[in-house]
Amino acid sequence: MKRTPITARQAGLVGCHTCQLLCAAPAKDAGPASCPRCGASLHARKPNSLSRCWALVIAAFIFYIPANVLPITTTVSLGHVQSDTIMSGVLYFMATGSWPIALVIFVASVFVPLAKLVILTFLMISVQCKSTRRPRGRTRLYRFTEMVGRWSMVDIYVVTILVALVKLGALANVDAGPGAIHFATVVVITMFAAESFDPRLIWDSMEKDND
Repeated sequence: MKRTPITARQAGLVGCHTCQLLCAAPAKDAGPASCPRCGASLHARKPNSLSRCWALVIAAFIFYIPANVLPITTTVSLGHVQSDTIMSGVLYFMATGSWPIALVIFVASVFVPLAKLVILTFLMISVQCKSTRRPRGRTRLYRFTEMVGRWSMVDIYVVTILVALVKLGALANVDAGPGAIHFATVVVITMFAAESFDPRLIWDSMEKDND
């Protein structure tokens, strides 16, 4: 007869969020407990995971609009001022035949942040609806958001380098526009949102379904 493996929670264990050490779960009336290795607080699930993730995702959606509408750079060359958004930069590289650069900027600066927000929204809705469909696939989606989040900063790195290098006074000058601030805010907020979401919530419905 095949035995169903028990979970860490069923075995009276809890994983540390910081160093991943598996520790004995504290008693309910014992008060707050800490990890014996790193000293971080121990929780069976991240406290207020969904509430914090929802707040951060909504904030990121709000900042995402001005990040793509407002200019990310302002270039002054021989008295001529030109402001460029992320998409206008993508179109410029496409028009000049630099398709690989245009593709990298579009994927890293437009597609990835939006995909992260959509995926996190989907995961939170599926958890709140207690969905039991494809938990492995949903967990992989979450891991994807964790992995690619930092690459969204590519555009900010490019802007930072241009601002630092192109300082030629009246001849040419590049300054960061307000869109850069909003875009960096979106990237940082989505990274915090992904960190706030507890993927173990995906599997809680599976445990209850098997009870």
